[in-house]
Amino acid sequence: MIKPEFRFAERRDTALILQFIKDLAEYEKMADLVVATPEMLEEEIFEKRKAEVLFVMENGREVGFALFFHNFSTFLGRAGLYLEDLFVLPEFRGKGYGKATLKKLAQIAVERGCGRFEWWCLDWNRPSIDFYLSLGAEPMSEWTTYRIAGEKLLKLAEE
Repeated sequence: MIKPEFRFAERRDTALILQFIKDLAEYEKMADLVVATPEMLEEEIFEKRKAEVLFVMENGREVGFALFFHNFSTFLGRAGLYLEDLFVLPEFRGKGYGKATLKKLAQIAVERGCGRFEWWCLDWNRPSIDFYLSLGAEPMSEWTTYRIAGEKLLKLAEE
């Protein structure tokens, strides 16, 4: 494996970030759910600083990305690092880039004093589940994720 390099995304990378998001959505069979635009990403990531993007590089080329942000644990009394997306281009898989990216994010979490590092994984994605388990990650089987979005979110906000 080539030793991966990393760099944080800059505003000029907005279109590339969106392409990685679309590639991930295609892999997850959710391409029709992507409504993000370059303008939305630029505002949220670079103006409002709601998330960060880390690219994993091979020979100066972005071959994968991770989009993450901080959350907070009231029980720990500390921030955590939440990984929203991790994606490596298919032709670069099997070279250790996913593991290297998770290791880099763990290092960032430790450097920033985070109490934990967490993410979600689709139930059907057995290769990823097996990979995460091999790293020592533990599934949170006693928790159910709930979501309110779109019209239901607007309705709840108006009540």
